[in-house]
Amino acid sequence: MFRHTMLFLGYELKLTLRNPVWPLFGILQPILYLLLFAPLVANTTVGGTMGDTLRLFTPGVLMMIALFGSLFVGFGMINEIRNGYLERLAVSPAWRPAIVLGRTMRDMLVLVVQALLVIGLAFLMGMRASAPGVLVMLVLMAATGLLASGLSYGLALALRDENGMSQIMQFFALPLILLTGIMLPMSLAPHWMQTVAHFNPLYHAVEAGRSLFAGDFTDGSIPLAFGLTLALGALTLTWSVSSMKKLAG
Repeated sequence: MFRHTMLFLGYELKLTLRNPVWPLFGILQPILYLLLFAPLVANTTVGGTMGDTLRLFTPGVLMMIALFGSLFVGFGMINEIRNGYLERLAVSPAWRPAIVLGRTMRDMLVLVVQALLVIGLAFLMGMRASAPGVLVMLVLMAATGLLASGLSYGLALALRDENGMSQIMQFFALPLILLTGIMLPMSLAPHWMQTVAHFNPLYHAVEAGRSLFAGDFTDGSIPLAFGLTLALGALTLTWSVSSMKKLAG
């Protein structure tokens, strides 16, 4: 089982390294937010410095990468289903869950590399954050990628249609991002919006990231974010693996 998973992981990493443009292009929008939006937020905060703003803003940008970087990976799988490639893999002697697990692990590794690039840029812009907190944040980001990629692969295997999947993704992605408090603190939002935000796992992940960057490991949002993200990630991964088994007949 482990050997098959590592083989698929190695294969997917080779494909990514052959065409690294898309992973690099995927962090272009978050970098633009960091370069163009963070200074605006800093100027609207009374007494706040650019470093303080970046320490609050960067965890949100990382969650944006985790969501959009993994939520759309299933589109490639739909094309593989259409041309019969995935079905041939599913009926091969390979351990079927490894087909999904290898891709998911690839997605998580790509997210960590993207996160390191963004964090490096934030430090160059003046951010100062807790080093242990940044490391834990990378783990939380990888767990968020597990949740998003598992959901994406599950939808791809269930729908097998790019148009339907695109509509569903776009319908949910924007509210999820807006209700995280990435752009502006949720404390500025109406009470009803603050209440709805607590049902958004990404909101708790962003709050946990801000506490981690500040070096506050006692904040209750940290275990809550890890618990929600890992539990939902396990559910979406189980769904995508189960759908892969059904594809094999």
